[in-house]
Amino acid sequence: MFVRFLEKIGASVLELLYFVGDVMLLFIAAIKQLPVKIRLRHVVNQMSHLGVDSLPIVSLTLTFTGMVMTLQIANEFIKMGAESTVGGIVAIAIGRELGPVLVGVVAAGRVGSAMTAEISTMKVTEQIDALRVMGTNPIGYLVVPRMLACMLMVPVLTIYGDLIGVAGGWLVAKFYSGISTYVYVNSISTYVALNDMLGGLVKASAFGGVTAILGCYYGMNAPDGAEGVGKATTRSVVSAIVVIFMFNVLLSMFLY
Repeated sequence: MFVRFLEKIGASVLELLYFVGDVMLLFIAAIKQLPVKIRLRHVVNQMSHLGVDSLPIVSLTLTFTGMVMTLQIANEFIKMGAESTVGGIVAIAIGRELGPVLVGVVAAGRVGSAMTAEISTMKVTEQIDALRVMGTNPIGYLVVPRMLACMLMVPVLTIYGDLIGVAGGWLVAKFYSGISTYVYVNSISTYVALNDMLGGLVKASAFGGVTAILGCYYGMNAPDGAEGVGKATTRSVVSAIVVIFMFNVLLSMFLY
């Protein structure tokens, strides 16, 4: 029984290593396709789908996140006489962590799933094979535009989300906790450094790349049939969210 247990662990480790290797090979192949031909029209279409169409959900997510965070800390800081730091703390927390992570999760759930469903449907209906027959590299045609769009637009969405989150925190600080606008804004200019925001943008770009690569990987390796499309989409979203949280820890250690 103990030997079987060890065999299962070994099989799981090997499966994980195969998966990581396949994803890295796809990422390297996408990087190699960058100098060949960048289809700007496809990149712009993907940026529009990712950026403009994601604004409502990003707005709701970050607004309520900033409001809840301020609700949790404002009154406690007022009791300690530290209300002049509330705005800065909210801005740092959102800029460094909450903004890029939540936008990355939103992108994984909304955009990553759409990518996987679209590409897996193409794979099941043999459209990817048709691209190869026509002499078109599927990675350059499908993966590269989505990867570039995600790596460019997720940071842009993060900047927007940071502003919305800080504004949501201001609403609670001003109208619920009684902290003046000047004190809130002044604490941001006092305690927030440029590196806080830039580090969050680096994270956001990495999270966008993770979402695109995993979404395309699961789409291009989806099992046959309609059920395979559903399984690939679910695995893509779950894997992207887990990897985003793992990358967040590593990038936080490196950046801060």
